[in-house]
Order: sequence, then C-alpha cells, then structure tokens
Amino acid sequence: MTPVEAVVRTERSHPVTREYVVGKLNYTSSQDGESEWYSHNPEPGIVERAPQPEPHAVRIENARSRSNEFTIDNAGFQLTRFESRLKNFYDEDEIHAVYYPETEDLVKKLTGAARVLIFDHTLRSTGFSVESDVLRRPSTSVHGDYTEASAPRRLRQLLPDDAEGLLKKRYAFVNVWKPIVRKVENNPLALCDARSVNAADFVRTTLHYPDRTGEIYTFRYNPNHRWFYFPQMQTDEALLLKCFDSNKDGRARFSAHTSFEDPSSPADALPRVSIELRTIAFFD
Repeated sequence: MTPVEAVVRTERSHPVTREYVVGKLNYTSSQDGESEWYSHNPEPGIVERAPQPEPHAVRIENARSRSNEFTIDNAGFQLTRFESRLKNFYDEDEIHAVYYPETEDLVKKLTGAARVLIFDHTLRSTGFSVESDVLRRPSTSVHGDYTEASAPRRLRQLLPDDAEGLLKKRYAFVNVWKPIVRKVENNPLALCDARSVNAADFVRTTLHYPDRTGEIYTFRYNPNHRWFYFPQMQTDEALLLKCFDSNKDGRARFSAHTSFEDPSSPADALPRVSIELRTIAFFD
C-alpha cells in the first residue's frame, strides 16, 4: 500500500456528517508547472510528459445552507434555480431551439453580460459503455477548462471576424452545468473556492489531438484549497462555473473542479445524467 492509498483509506473511514464528506480528488503529480497529454500515439522521438494522477483525500463541504455566499465573481461558481421548458434533452434540435436561448438569458441575468455566445454542449453520464462526441463520462481530474493562452485563442477560432474588437473588452467563459432526467445521487461536482487557489497550483497542460491542440489547467495539491459541493442537485437547478475571465481586477478568473465519488451516495444510486453548455459572456 502506498502512502497516498493509506491516507485515502484512512480518510474514507472518517464519519460522514451533514456538513461535509471526505472524497478522493485526483490532482496532478507535475512539479514544473507544465505537462502534456496525447489522445493518440505521438510521433517517434517525442517524449510525452503526461500528468499522472495524484489522489488526495480532501474535505468537501456541503454548501447547501451557504449557497448565497458563493458567486462566480468571488468563488468562481454559483448555484441557481433553473427550470427548463425542454423535456427531452436527448433531442439535439430541441436543445438548440429551447435550451440554448434559456441558458443565454440565464447567463446574461447572473453575470450582467451584454451578449452571450453558446458554442458547445456535452451530455455526461456513467450509465453507458462507449463514449461519443455527445455522450461522455464525467471528468475525474481536478482541472480548469481554459488557460491564459487558450481562452483568447478559442475566441478567435469561434469569432474570427469580430475577435480583435471583442478582445479589447472584458469577456468570460462560463459553463452552465445542469442535472437532467433525475437528481444527482452519485458523481457530483466538487468545486474549489477560487479564493483558496494560488498561482503556483496551476499546471499548464497541453492536449494533443490528431487534428488540433488545446490547453487546460490541471492543479497541484494544496492543503489550503477549500472544496464545496451541492449534494442531491435537482433538475430545476444549475451551476455556473467561470472557466476564464479576461479581467484581472481581483474577481475570480478560473474555477478548479472535478466530479468525485460521494461516499454518502446510496448503494443503489442511479447514474448521474447531466448537460453542460459552454458559453462566452461579453461585457460593454
């Protein structure tokens, strides 16, 4: 048994209370602030610096009774009521016709943005055998979706004609995460309060695909990180996660997050089914 496994096993025996659970979160083992990952075999001669998961048992606090304390501008995440008129989240056309406009209005309302672009969505669940471009498994590593370099690059890719003007003003990448079909009984989201993250915790991670290259942040373990979750999220609720903010005025700019196995989940818990929309909010 390794020291990490011993810690995880010990912490899992800690009594679960209403105030928090102890869960295993997968940080990165990278020590130099950079790593990379290939979705395919790299060309001969290329040495992959793949980040290795480094599991840590951490206290994840129940934020239900304190939800008003957390906003996307102070903590990097925010819980809100959000009941959609959409009944079938497996219908792509209906998602675009009904759910996209609803989510655009929600992001405008909660961020004060003048304009919101929704450019992508993903359904996630554990109740299937083969991943696809639409249905994917929950992410199990502590990460943030964009970096200082990849956020403006993504904006330029999406809006090449308007990008230079938009980059001169404030913009923010905001994900909207929502359970569908049923409440969340397993694999909820763990959310790290942005105020507890230091610059040294970020690891710039390059993602190599056959047709493109992306970049995200993974994170090194820091015992000062403060983790929260909202247990038993319902289908009339949603989480907003700030993945990047171009302003550097003291507000939250990134949101470290991951799914985790909730030790308080019932043994017969049904698979989590959720949808996440990726948006860019533009400000005047």
